[in-house]
Order: sequence, then structure tokens, then C-alpha cells
Amino acid sequence: MKNKIIATVLSAVMAVGMMAGCAQKKDDTVVRVGSLKGPTTIGIVNLMDKASKGESEGKYEFTMAAQADEISAKIVSGDLDIALVPANLASVLYNKTEGKVTAIDINTLGVLSCVTGDTSIKSIKDLAGKKVITTGQGTTPEYSLRYLLEKNGITDCEIEFKSEAAEVSAVLTKDPTQIAVLPQPFVTMTCMLNKDLLVAFSLEDEWQKATDGLGMVTGVTIVRNDFLKDHKEAVKTFIKEHGDSVNAANSDLDKTSALVVEKEIIGKEAVAVKAIPECNIVCITGDSLKKNLEAYLQVLFNSNPKAVGGKLPGEDFYFKG
Repeated sequence: MKNKIIATVLSAVMAVGMMAGCAQKKDDTVVRVGSLKGPTTIGIVNLMDKASKGESEGKYEFTMAAQADEISAKIVSGDLDIALVPANLASVLYNKTEGKVTAIDINTLGVLSCVTGDTSIKSIKDLAGKKVITTGQGTTPEYSLRYLLEKNGITDCEIEFKSEAAEVSAVLTKDPTQIAVLPQPFVTMTCMLNKDLLVAFSLEDEWQKATDGLGMVTGVTIVRNDFLKDHKEAVKTFIKEHGDSVNAANSDLDKTSALVVEKEIIGKEAVAVKAIPECNIVCITGDSLKKNLEAYLQVLFNSNPKAVGGKLPGEDFYFKG
């Protein structure tokens, strides 16, 4: 199912590349890029590697944080120019800064999957009358799961929340008859710990079924508008190189896995090699960016307006390039 969206990535990247290539004057500004330790950084590790060797077209300074608050604060203060953040946080920052940030691409689609040893579970519909263990109570994972249950007419699925993904993983590892929703790379790690566990289905696939092919947006890349105004060519160059880095992440698993372990995003290369293809690393821009992100934010807004900062972003939120 995800191929419908990922197929747009190459053409979008090529279009951005052509725009960047047509620039009359190269912008040598150092772009300060922030990201979170997790799937949203995987798509830029190859660019980070190139930049560290002086091989990138643009000039970059990268910051990776464990907590979203750190990245948010640096965007608001102007200490970062570009940031790869959760989709709802991008909207929250748009509202918090009164429209002073713009979404330039989607960097990650759905990373959640249903994991269980119960072979009767094959789709979201099979969760009727079942208990599901997960994390993220009162946040986007809960809203996304409840949306899919509602869309499939399921009203009797019990959701039990744990505080951390590692806690859910421990429960599953001990008792594979349990049913859980986990994010990558915990899905891969948990299945490797207990061979009786399987990925029953991905929430990304179920989301696309429920939305006629739209994606379950996990990560979005934003830029400060002040920076975009003064350094538009540098931003376009970043988008192009981000796309190139995403393509490298999805095509050269051995190199990317080594970089991901080096950056301490995933602990072992054996896990990274299996997890990366399931992380839905993308670089979606233009009309597809707006169509997918707008629809996803609408779902979150309907669940809880506070999840997106109280109101949906305006048209100016979406970079048209």
C-alpha cells in the first residue's frame, strides 16, 4: 500500500533538484538542522555523513536531541533553521509562533505496527473484542489507533496503555499471545527477541485503506520563515539533499545501518538492517505534502484540537517551492 505514496518521492526530489540546479547564485550559508533521535533522523544520516566529509552541496550543522522540547525551543529561539519533528508538533509550532514556520517536506510515514503471536490477527478488523497494549495515551498514537478502530466500526477493542515502548516489548516477549501496537525499531527488536512474535499488520497500510491512499504522517520537516525568506536557495538545496539521503537510506541498508548505529539511533546493525525498511523513510514535497499532512492533522484535530496547537494551520504552512 505504501508504494502509492513513496512512488511520488523520486519525481518530487528530481523536481526540487532541478530548481536548486537552476539557482543563479549558490547560498553558502550554514544551515542549522535539528532532529529527534529515532526514525525521523534516519533519513538524513547519509547527508550528515556527506556533510561531515565536506561532500555535501550545502553547508550544515546538525543537532540531534532525545526530547522534542529541546528542538522546539531552538526553533522558537532561532537557534535552529530547519527541524525534523513529529507531524503534530509542526502544527503546534506554527500556532505557537503565529505562523512563522513552514512545512517543507514529510520525512516519515507510519512507523506503528501490530505485533502478536496470535496468528488469527491479520488486520485492524481482527481487533474486535480484543485487548491491545500500546503507549502514547492522550497523544498521536492513541488518536491514530482510535481513528482506525472507528473507521472500521470497532467499538469493543480494549486499549491498555503502558508508559514506554520498552515496557510493551517486555510484556510481548514474555507472553506472545498478547497483542500490542509498537513503533519501529521496537517492532523489529521485539520480534527478534521472541521468534513466536509476528507483525500482524502495519497501521500505515490500514491508514491508507481508510483514507483512500493517504499516508499516516509521522515526521515533518519545518523551516523558520525568516530563514526561508533570506535563504530560499539553501532551503531548496537541503530538500534536494534530504531526498538524496532518503534514497540512500532505502537503497544502501548496510551503510545506512552502520551510520544509524554510529549515531546511536539503533543499538545494533542487525536490528537496523531489518528495521530501516519498515520505518517508511520518505521525502514528500509539494502537493503531496499538503494533501497528506493536511488530512492527517485534520484527524488529530477532530480527536483533540490541542494535539495540533488549538487550530489547523493555514495555507501558508505548506511550502510550494
